[in-house]
Amino acid sequence: MVEAFIENPILLLFIVAGVGYGVGSIQFRGSGLGVAAVLFVGLIFGSLSPDLQIPEVIIFIGLSIFVYTVGLSSGPSFFALFRQRGSRDLIFIFIMLTFSASVTVLLYWLFELDAATAAGLFAGSTTNTPALAGLLDQISNTGLAPELKKASSESGVIGYSLSYPMGVLGPMLAIILARRILKINFSKEEKELRHQYPVRQDITSITIEISNPDFADVPIRNLKQKHNWSVNFGRLERQGEVRLTNWDTRFKIGDKVAFVGDRDEIETIASLLGKVLPYKLSFDQTEYETNLFFVSNNKIAGQQLSTLNLDEKFGAKITRITRGDIDYLTNAKTILELGDRVRVVGLRTDMGRIAKFIGNSYEELSRINLLSFGLGMALGLMLGMITFELPGGLSFKLGFAGGPVIVGLILGGLRRTGPINWSLPYSANLILRQIGLILLLAGIGVNSGHQFFMTLSQGSGALLFAAGGIISILTALSTLFFGYLVLKIPFSILIGMVANQPAILDFALGKAQNKLPNIGFTLMMPIAIVTKIVYAQLLFALLN
Repeated sequence: MVEAFIENPILLLFIVAGVGYGVGSIQFRGSGLGVAAVLFVGLIFGSLSPDLQIPEVIIFIGLSIFVYTVGLSSGPSFFALFRQRGSRDLIFIFIMLTFSASVTVLLYWLFELDAATAAGLFAGSTTNTPALAGLLDQISNTGLAPELKKASSESGVIGYSLSYPMGVLGPMLAIILARRILKINFSKEEKELRHQYPVRQDITSITIEISNPDFADVPIRNLKQKHNWSVNFGRLERQGEVRLTNWDTRFKIGDKVAFVGDRDEIETIASLLGKVLPYKLSFDQTEYETNLFFVSNNKIAGQQLSTLNLDEKFGAKITRITRGDIDYLTNAKTILELGDRVRVVGLRTDMGRIAKFIGNSYEELSRINLLSFGLGMALGLMLGMITFELPGGLSFKLGFAGGPVIVGLILGGLRRTGPINWSLPYSANLILRQIGLILLLAGIGVNSGHQFFMTLSQGSGALLFAAGGIISILTALSTLFFGYLVLKIPFSILIGMVANQPAILDFALGKAQNKLPNIGFTLMMPIAIVTKIVYAQLLFALLN
């Protein structure tokens, strides 16, 4: 069987992916490794023979696709959060990585390591393959004799390969431990953050009868601005006539109004405006009706609702959208994305034209725009090839991870450039991300497996393995406790910040059961990649 795997690495790749995914789905006391199990299964298979290898190009393809798709989907949140919170979080990430490098220096003196091993240890414990690549490139460009270059390169790889598994497992353990000590309730935190971040809301609709004169004869625009209401008003019935509300609509005593919002908020607003009626205006489909449509028209994807002029074109309005499994209320600045399911209220006679305008084609959503995807990936890879020079003769490249994630963030924030829509349909993005992650983990696991277990069986192997665990766990715990208790950063975002590796992010998402870890991950990723690449080379230069 081993010979078959040596001759056919693609077969080995899918065996590892399948078995690993199955192992990751096993739950023990409510916890599981998730897709990270693919890495550990790959290590086991790779230990069978040094000739078992997955082509590196497959690993780099998986890495690039994963970080690019994460960047695309998280770009809008990244830039919105940066504008909201400034550079504080980015400085915090830099300080935590400096702490990680400092722990590495301490272990270098304590365990009497060589410079290349220590630098590889740092790269592995922070699960940063570009940092290892930068280190090896630096070693090859030094004035050392060929045999010393070879020995240093091997030492760097050994330090990396032995610390990498704990670089993945360590933050997972830290997340579990910190959550128990801090007694984090993810559901409660998600509910508290629903107005600040794109999280799940308990959206519902009710109908009320206006009876409070304080809210009569005031435009809806003024009411929402004055009271900071995050709700959408839909149909209004006045003296038996039904119409759609707009920003200029003024309520009259006795009006029956349907509105949509988070359950707690609309119940509070209803108590102010009047009384809740036992029926919903939306049940009346004689003139106006409500429909769900898929956004598949590439021309409107990436545009704000205010620019679509649905009210003027069709006398209709979109009250909420569903993106993935999460419902969002809409407003004038809401940007539609391919794959969104939108709830439209409008005249029955216009529903056919509205459906055509929005697209409503599930088949179209199954297609990937290879023009935008290919161009975006190419731009990211080209950025990763650029060599950046630093004082002291140091240089680094962003590589297959740094370039694509930065370009993905920028293009995700832009959403579209003229006729090119950079975003991917939600389902397509998730599929590509999962495929990229599995290719990456399976490849790294198999290629590192033999060296990992061989070195682990030696006396120094266990030492390096433990050192990797110390660096990763201490860094993750420091980030979680300091960030949560001192800087008051939400824990759901912090566990994304300690997700140095895609498998940790997947684990964090599973624990939080919301999308907030993605925000922390995309905040951390660009600065972390660059900082780790530079620090790995600095450690070698300063300790050598």
